[in-house]
Amino acid sequence: MTRILLAGESWISTATHVKGFDEFSSTTFHTGADAFIAAAATEGLEIEQMYAHDVPGSFPRTVEALSAYDVVILSDVGANSFVLSPEVFLEGRRTDNPLLALAEWTRGGGGLMMAGGYLSFTGFQARANFARTAVADVLPVTMLDADDRVEAPQGVAMAVTDPSHPVAAGWGEQAASAPTLLGYNVVRPREDATVVATVDDDVLVATREVGEGRSLVWTSDIGPHWCPEDFLAWDGFAPLVGGMLRWLAKA
Repeated sequence: MTRILLAGESWISTATHVKGFDEFSSTTFHTGADAFIAAAATEGLEIEQMYAHDVPGSFPRTVEALSAYDVVILSDVGANSFVLSPEVFLEGRRTDNPLLALAEWTRGGGGLMMAGGYLSFTGFQARANFARTAVADVLPVTMLDADDRVEAPQGVAMAVTDPSHPVAAGWGEQAASAPTLLGYNVVRPREDATVVATVDDDVLVATREVGEGRSLVWTSDIGPHWCPEDFLAWDGFAPLVGGMLRWLAKA
């Protein structure tokens, strides 16, 4: 069975409620990965999700620990969550750097995917900050130095640019019927990358062979808001998810 770890794509929200003289606060938990995980399941692929708040303390920090997985997906969780473990941030102690390990694991045969979001690539106000990490060296794209988001409330269409690529094999013909997306991160393809699909002439899906491993980017969300409900319900969504994950896993 293909072993897939999805790190991130969750958040905690707090709200203050004011009712006349009185006020109180509430906290809610959210995950944006449910549709993506369900789509993978229809393709026979099981995904283990590690919520964003668990990443600092629980994400694998060594190549040996990462070897438990065939594919690792980073989705909407910034570089700080990986490098500022409780030992480092709270106790000032040295630990293994999981992003160094992730790059080495990828070169050694792993499949690494980064999905878009406010805390992916460079991200909102450049807070994701992956461009200065070891992960940047193994991705099929380079990142901007500033806020890299494109917000497109009017909707932007995707286009398949390499229908012969295995990633596009299951959904390329359906791309013409795909609903529009509402945003993405702007990145630039490396010379040795293959651009499989674009959105508004920018990279949407790109792949790269890295040593013995593979890397892939999907620059829009895997759930709302950039990836709207009608896109998640599109009959090409599950083949798209399955195509990306199977290529990464060399399945």
